[in-house]
Amino acid sequence: MNSARRHFLWLGFILVLTAFAAWVSLPDTTGIRLDSNNDGEPDIVLNVQQSLGLDLVGGLRVLLQAELPPGSFTVQDLQQTANNVARRVNALGVTEPTVQLQGADRLLVELPNVTDPDAAVNLIQQTALLEFIEMTGLSGDIRALEGQRLLTTEQLRIYEARRAASGDTAPPPGQVNPRTGQPFATVITGAGLQSAAAQFQNQWVIAFELTPDGTALFGPFTGANIGQPLGIVLDGILLSAPIINARLDGSGVIEGDFDEAAARQLALQLRSGALPIPLRVEGAETVGATLGQESIRLSIRAGVIGVVVILMFLVIYYRVPGIAAALALMVFILLNYAVFKLIPVTLTLAGITGFLISIGTAVDGNILIFERIKEELRASRPLDEALETGFERAWQSIRESNTSTIIICGILFLFGLTPGASIVSGFAITLALGLLINLFTAVIVTRTFLHVLVMVLRAPLEQRPFLLGV
Repeated sequence: MNSARRHFLWLGFILVLTAFAAWVSLPDTTGIRLDSNNDGEPDIVLNVQQSLGLDLVGGLRVLLQAELPPGSFTVQDLQQTANNVARRVNALGVTEPTVQLQGADRLLVELPNVTDPDAAVNLIQQTALLEFIEMTGLSGDIRALEGQRLLTTEQLRIYEARRAASGDTAPPPGQVNPRTGQPFATVITGAGLQSAAAQFQNQWVIAFELTPDGTALFGPFTGANIGQPLGIVLDGILLSAPIINARLDGSGVIEGDFDEAAARQLALQLRSGALPIPLRVEGAETVGATLGQESIRLSIRAGVIGVVVILMFLVIYYRVPGIAAALALMVFILLNYAVFKLIPVTLTLAGITGFLISIGTAVDGNILIFERIKEELRASRPLDEALETGFERAWQSIRESNTSTIIICGILFLFGLTPGASIVSGFAITLALGLLINLFTAVIVTRTFLHVLVMVLRAPLEQRPFLLGV
């Protein structure tokens, strides 16, 4: 394949890709759903979503207070609670939440663009202590106990630990086993769960898988108690008590009077883990955008002006190569924004800053390429040879520079996984995506545009080196 045909094939691919990115970037684009079988279920689903952070669109701010007295839990307990809360709000569909430790016994949770504050608060607050309890010999009394609060050995253990630490914890309420007069024996807790998901099996249930440790306890117990009821207790309330029909190794289902919403919420709570520390809502407020609409409008205007100035500089200083770079930069911006909507990436001030820095890096890459081309032209190289040599020699510098910055982005992203530092992850993600896309646009898109312009304008370019910025 000759070079001219190769460049035109690349040009066609770039134009199609750019058209797709422009479609994704449109404000009204929500995605694609194709149902080729006409069965009511789409076979191809492409979701497009614009996600904005609390500082741009507002949302919900919740202050949570630990219900245990100071000294009865450690900083590690509070940190684990914050981690579990962060997992819950992420599963709610809230991207880039902020969960910060406030002093020794509080958590501050910020949820951007939350539409149902009450549901979010309830889900965050619940401890979701799941227990499978022994109910041998109680088949006739099960119906009366469903929905009632029961006292279990695990709840009693937690109570004793808190009383030893603080001395003033109220004893747990609940009915004891009417057969023995003692608390119901806990077989395993939710800590033995590996995964949980809501499923419809003639009714809504929660299918679960156990960890190896959970299986080691659950398997022998169910094998020895076939035909007996097994109580499923959540936060002290008996959900149901299905009869054990066979030994359960590794997986099973939780049955109860669930609708779809309740089943999905319970599965989410179980996946996210029980909160080591029970929390109460100290305060909750809906907040507006930190920047305000006027500030957002001015920020967008400043960004547009900055890009226009950069495009003018490239065209004025580098002439025809500058035109190729300006076109490539527009493709770069469209591709970035399309990727932000496809993933989706939550755009905050920090994320926008990372994107703007990546634009600067893209311009730097083009300048490096053009300066190498100018050096080759000043050395009296033929035009085509100067173009290829310039790109080849600049590529290594661009690759190594971007790779080193991407490594730093990876470190920042890992740091941002700490509750309260998620804004750092947003910056790292947008910057890293921009750098990766720049490797494509600076080397492939700019090269293709420049070669096509040279093929179209070869005669005037060879006669007037000024048009090449020399």
